Amino acid sequence: MKLPRDSRRYRLFLAVAGFAGALVLRLLGATWRVRIAGEDPFASGEPVVAAIWHRGLLVAAYCWRNRGILVPISQSRDGDLVSAMLRRLGFAAPVRGSSSRGATGLLRSLIRQARAGAPVGFLPDGPRGPAGTAKPGVIALARASGASLVPVGISASPSKQFGSWDRAILPLPFARISCRYGDPIHVPKKAGRETMEELRRELEAALYRINLELDAELGIADRPTVSPRKR
Repeated sequence: MKLPRDSRRYRLFLAVAGFAGALVLRLLGATWRVRIAGEDPFASGEPVVAAIWHRGLLVAAYCWRNRGILVPISQSRDGDLVSAMLRRLGFAAPVRGSSSRGATGLLRSLIRQARAGAPVGFLPDGPRGPAGTAKPGVIALARASGASLVPVGISASPSKQFGSWDRAILPLPFARISCRYGDPIHVPKKAGRETMEELRRELEAALYRINLELDAELGIADRPTVSPRKR
């Protein structure tokens, strides 16, 4: 039986689960051997939107901890749990919404906070996929906020890859972690539909390429990195 989302017991569950999840990830992550390549986009203090596929969320949650990064989270129950966990990991209070629920309010809030200098982490293939397909919202956010759009690749070995739509990876203890920041993509404020679509495809291609290269460096040859329709 599901607890009502406005109940005290549900809020208590989220508090406990968020604390436990964050603690486990911190302890597990402490054993990882992390290698980061490319210029850290969050270090400049300039408006930035870092884009990663859903598959790398757990690794990014560890690598980006304690930096006040803002990540939009869906309004689902799963999103409640992710939100609670990210808060415990030192992320900013997430903006809730998705491309299917609360999309307009979500985008407006993200634009406002990105313009004010809040660093944003974005999962462009959310909230329900398909994996490896970038939605146009991330391009709209970069255009309206003036933020640089940085593709970020993440890979890990050994790791468990879940069978869910997002193909999320969970590195095992003492895994090798590779994170690479790609070249920034600049979205002109006056970009029209055709230009925005071209840039969306450019982001998609950059994410695919970087993740494929990182997988190859770690000796991973059979991990899906992109939607089947893109192969």
